[in-house]
This record gives sequence, C-alpha cells and structure tokens, in this order.
Amino acid sequence: MPKIDVVAVSAERAQLPVLVVPWLEGEPVPDVLRNLDAAVGGALARALEKRDARGSKDEVFLLYGPGGAGGAGAAGPERLLLCGLGKRADLSLERLRRAAGAGVSRARALRATQVGIWLPVSWVAAAGGTLDLANTAQALVEGAVLGAWRFDELKTVFEDDERTPEVERVTLCAHPGTDLAALRAAADTGRILAECQNLARNWVNRPANLVTPRVLADEAQEIARRHGLEATILDRAGIEREGLGALAAVARGSEEEPRFIVLECAGGKGAPLALVGKGVTFDSGGLSLKPADNMETMKYDMAGAAAALAALDAIARLSLPANVVAVVPATENLPSGRATRPGDVVRSYAGKTIEILNTDAEGRLIVADALAYAAAKYKPAAMVDAATLTGACIVALGHQAIGLLGNDEGVLAELERAGARSGERVWRLPLWEEYREQLRSQVADIKNTGGRPAGVITGAWFLREFVGDVAWAHLDIAGTAWAETEGPYQPKGATGVGVRLLTEWVRGRA
Repeated sequence: MPKIDVVAVSAERAQLPVLVVPWLEGEPVPDVLRNLDAAVGGALARALEKRDARGSKDEVFLLYGPGGAGGAGAAGPERLLLCGLGKRADLSLERLRRAAGAGVSRARALRATQVGIWLPVSWVAAAGGTLDLANTAQALVEGAVLGAWRFDELKTVFEDDERTPEVERVTLCAHPGTDLAALRAAADTGRILAECQNLARNWVNRPANLVTPRVLADEAQEIARRHGLEATILDRAGIEREGLGALAAVARGSEEEPRFIVLECAGGKGAPLALVGKGVTFDSGGLSLKPADNMETMKYDMAGAAAALAALDAIARLSLPANVVAVVPATENLPSGRATRPGDVVRSYAGKTIEILNTDAEGRLIVADALAYAAAKYKPAAMVDAATLTGACIVALGHQAIGLLGNDEGVLAELERAGARSGERVWRLPLWEEYREQLRSQVADIKNTGGRPAGVITGAWFLREFVGDVAWAHLDIAGTAWAETEGPYQPKGATGVGVRLLTEWVRGRA
C-alpha cells in the first residue's frame, strides 16, 4: 500500500510523475493554479474553454505538465490529471474521495509509482459547511489508497496491460504557508481507514478454500496480537458447549470447523460498543440449495465479518478512546447427510426455539446467536451488526445504499450521520409491529423466514428478537458488499463496505 506524504509546495513546482488536480465543473482556472497554467502554455484554460475538460463528476482528463517538456530535471509535474468533482453546490467529502481514487487509479494505469494530489484549499474554503482542510485531506487520502489497490495476489500470469506497477507513494500537495500538522494527522487517519478497508477487501475476495472459518479466526488472532487485544475463539465443541445452537445448526452440514470469534478492545471507560459481523465463508444455501449461476460469489457472504474485524483493527490503530467488542460467528453453509433440514427446530443461545423453513436464510441464525451472546456477556451501550442478509435489500435499494433498521432512534441517527461522513450511505426502513406477524410459527417461538414480502424488514425483525433491551441497529450490506461494475476507487469485486462506517460510528461515540 502506498506511503503518504504531506508537503507544502505550489502546484507548478511539484516534481512528480503525475499530479492529480480535483476540479469543479464550470469553474475557471483559480488564482493558485495560474502559474501552473502558464507553465503548460495555457493548456488548462484552453481545455476548459473548448470544454474538452469540464470537471464533471468522475471525469478524468490528461494533460502533459511542465516537467515533461523541459527534459530531465525540469521543474513541475510531468502529467496532470484533472479529476472532476461536479458542480460547486454538490461538493462533498465523497466527491473528493472519488476524484482522488479516480486519479490515482488512472495514474497507476499510466505506470506511475509516485502520485501527487493537489489540495484544493480555495474551493474547500468557499464551500464551507461540513468541509474543512482536515477532513478534505482525510477524504483525498482515503480515495487515493483505495484507488491504488488491486486484488491480484493469486495471479501468476499477467496480460501485458495488467502488469502495472503498484503506486508506492502518494504526496498531498498543500499551498505554501499551509499549516501541515493537522493535515498530516488527518491524512494518517485516512490512510489507516483505507488500509483497513483494503484488508477487508482482500479477505472477501479470497476464495472460500483459502478463507475458511479457521483462517478468519487466525486473522482475528493476528489483529489481537498486534494490538494486545483480548481474543476468545470457540471451536465446534466450544460452540455447542456454550449453547450457540443456531450457529451449530448452520455449521452441521460442513466438514469444515466453525469458529465463534470475539475480540475485545479496551480503549475507554464504561459499557462497550458491540460490532457483530456475519461470517458465512461460503453459502451454498444448504439443503435449500442456491442456483448454480454465480454461486462462486457466495464467498462474499462473510463481508459483515470482514467489516467488523477490520473496523476493530482501525479502531485500535487510531487509539480511539472507546471500549469495543467484535463478535463474529463464522461457518460454511453446505448440504450433506448431517445438514439441518427444512422443518427442523433448533434452540438458540437466547433459549428461543426457531423453526427453520429455509436453510438459505442461515445468516440471521448465526447473527442472532452472536447478538444474544454479546447482549448477555457484555451488556453493551449499543450494538450494530453488519450482514449480507437478504437479496431483498438489493431489490429494494440496489447497490447504492445500505439498509438500516433498528430499535433505537439515537443509534439510527448516529449511523445516518456516520454514513454521510464516511461516504458509506445508509437508508432507513421501518420495523413496524405488523411485520413480526410474518415470522409467527405454529411449532416454535419463531420461524426463520417470513416469505418474500418485505424480506429486508422481516430479516431484521428476526434479529430484533435476540437483542433484548440493548440499543441496536442492523446494517444489511447485501447490495453494497460486492461490486459488479468499477467505480472511481472501486474495482470489481469486494468493496470492504462497513469498515469506514463502523469506525466513524465508534469515533463519533468516543
């Protein structure tokens, strides 16, 4: 992952292979870039005048800079990438994040190993509101580190156009006279958040034969070792002894050992915050077998677990003054002669009996046990779970928003604010009493599916039955944890969604 520098230098003096310049749509060349424009013979102004470069959202426009014209040692950047922010009225941290990600991704395609990003001080100052230089620097660095990342660790043979060098260094270029201390602290925060999100991306992208529940537990123990955290790992026998019956029922069909993972980070005072992540490392649907098409992507069913563990890594690295516990139930969901059957009734950790109508609604079973365990053992101030829970969430919200439901207005509002700051947006759905009726069972306390209508809501209602009186929110990340199309800082595949959101939520609480 690239190293990050923050320096004070004018844009025309930045001696770099590539300088990324975030650009507002419809804006003239600002005063602080007049010298840069002069150094390239007015090419900036002409590109804007001819509308070859507009600054529209996610646009990337290449120009050759003064450093590429005067031979070796010539002052200034060799190339300029104008990266569109869209209109001034729409300027936000996410637009800045996207511009930096798009620029660094394009710079990598240009085989640049060092990239600069111009800090748009004047535009941020004019925007006001929630934008300031510190959170601008953080967002730009997040986008840069996320945009530089690629998952190619399993490739041994590359096409020529794939064999691009990694971006080794990103330099944030502030105007001379800018106080760099706060910018460096903010840039460091952005680097840590993006590195932890990339860690989650790696885990989710790796195939299920390489990321088993045992491997995920090993990764969690490595986080605990690095930061001196308390780690508790239960194997199959320990899960059954502890009474985690819903998790044990899902795990029964696989020869691969399940794990129940708990990490405790004691960084503050008072009751902890609990992060619960669904960790189905491969989901075939069990005996309610999924269709074969695209089943290979079901390695991403542990994206909630990846988010919770990587967020705890970020929280520890940032030394946030909060007590936080991460709870991850990890298992495969496979069919076999030992697998749980549709119609079976199992007893959960909370003591409630569950009629299993569909073994492909397994995620809520293991998360229910984890929520009940966290509530009973830690009596947290608040709990948030992240889970690729329902395909219905993709139908409802597509791939642009995380489904948000819960039992506490304060926690829901906190997550909405954290989503706006982090760029991992959430959208609230209701948990009205009427939806609970769809989960009424004739033979047990509750059934594990309420059918197709309101599937996101009934899935969350099922989880609500296991949180007791703890303030709780549920994040359905089914539509946001995997990208089928590329974005400015997101290649196809795992997104690592939830890491920034959960860390920002804890930071707001701390």
